[in-house]
Amino acid sequence: QVQLVESGGGVVQAGGSLRLTCTASGRTVSYDGMSWFRQAPGKEREFVATISRNSGRRDYADSVKGRFTISRDNAKNTMYLQMNSLKPEDTAVYYCAAARAAMTIIEARRVDYWGQGAQVTVSS
Repeated sequence: QVQLVESGGGVVQAGGSLRLTCTASGRTVSYDGMSWFRQAPGKEREFVATISRNSGRRDYADSVKGRFTISRDNAKNTMYLQMNSLKPEDTAVYYCAAARAAMTIIEARRVDYWGQGAQVTVSS
């Protein structure tokens, strides 16, 4: 089993920045691709960004391209999401996700492990 814990959420004004961290524990050798998803009130959970195990492949949702950067440090069992130029529509609970046998994860149904979520609120 793998446990994922997010940190770094909070309240920020529009145009500001935040960095989310996802820390993995347990059988960390058993997961491959990792992603960030988010869920706003009344909306479905949506893909934000994904990264392969060797960081050679990264993909982003169109809504965050050019503003968010995903990265990971396998030696520290951590993944990051640097969020710049934040907008009120970025307000959501952000979830860390990992998959056992997928290089990258864009669909929530491919996720094997979820974190508990971190609230990000962007005020206008």
